[in-house]
Amino acid sequence: MSRSVPDGSQLWLVRHGETEWTASHRHTGRTDLPLTAAGEAQAAALRTMLAGIDPVLVVSSPRARALRTAELAGIAIDRIDPDAAEWDYGDYEGLTSPQIRELDPDWTIWTGTTPHGESPADVSNRADRVLGAIEPHLGEGPIMIFGHGHMNRALAARWLGMSISAGGMFALDTAAPCLLGAEHGRPALVHWNIVNPAASTAP
Repeated sequence: MSRSVPDGSQLWLVRHGETEWTASHRHTGRTDLPLTAAGEAQAAALRTMLAGIDPVLVVSSPRARALRTAELAGIAIDRIDPDAAEWDYGDYEGLTSPQIRELDPDWTIWTGTTPHGESPADVSNRADRVLGAIEPHLGEGPIMIFGHGHMNRALAARWLGMSISAGGMFALDTAAPCLLGAEHGRPALVHWNIVNPAASTAP
């Protein structure tokens, strides 16, 4: 996907805070887990990290962990977009990557097959729809999307016009904001994985 982006555009991607499954590196798609105490602290710390940003549009995944992160960050949500939800891991829901590789040694979420779940093409199409929906507001002011680890990485890859498999190169911690923007009318990566001291590493 190739797009022209107005200079001055700001798209903030904010991953939710820690949950029990992110702490144990388990794939969390449909399962609607709450934030842990550490995750709530991470989300609350986002108030300081995001202070001074006055978004013109705030979009969230429908999952409770994303909604709660926005609430604790003090950011009001304008729109809930089901397309911003995390990857559907199908039969691999709740498993760690080492457990999945016992079944499929070469598996990655970006290139592999996920039985009864979404394919990379499915998620790429969803990411394109999310970006298409916010496009009319680009250049009006900062936009925020509260979402998830794999989906936010997919959004970044598609913003940059890359194949979704490029998302595998973008490590992303819990409650770590990222800023996408533009340079000379072309999509650009401005800041990535801005780790808060309260944040813990998760895949």
